[in-house]
Amino acid sequence: MDRIPAVPDGAALPADDATWSALHRQWGGLVHGLANQALGDAREAEDVAQQVFADAWRGRRGYVPERGTPAAWLVGITRRKVADALATRARRARLVALAGEQSPAHGAGEDAGEPESALDRLLVGRALRQLSTAQRQVLHLAYYEDLTQTQIAQVTGWPLGTVKSHTRRGLDHLRRCLAAEGVGAA
Repeated sequence: MDRIPAVPDGAALPADDATWSALHRQWGGLVHGLANQALGDAREAEDVAQQVFADAWRGRRGYVPERGTPAAWLVGITRRKVADALATRARRARLVALAGEQSPAHGAGEDAGEPESALDRLLVGRALRQLSTAQRQVLHLAYYEDLTQTQIAQVTGWPLGTVKSHTRRGLDHLRRCLAAEGVGAA
């Protein structure tokens, strides 16, 4: 079995492919097994294992051999990633429960009663409530009233540059809010 080369004091793990292949072969089963045991879902455990090794690669300069073995270092990263996955799962469950409490008649369209649509409405509604009044107004006019930025400037009396700034900042804030809820870009 390939072994991880000795690392001199204060040095990062080598960045060569052979070292990282050996690290993955030697400890990948342990990382996946711990994640699977904690999460009870093999696919989610695979995602966590991938995140662990990606974080280990990015943080390889932070590995200090005097503090422990590569296995102990990877187990520490795994524990943090499992905790993140469990927190995301709990947040998702709370949102699904809240979406279940919402009236299906709230939305329009053929899929308005679908659980995913209700969850989407809940997430977007929550994110919209975090915007400033001006950002919310500009985005409402743009996406619900189908107005151009020039038309929004005329309706609000704001300069076009202000409308553009509110639009960009509002969309950036929405993206960050939705990313924090675990919603990725399509």
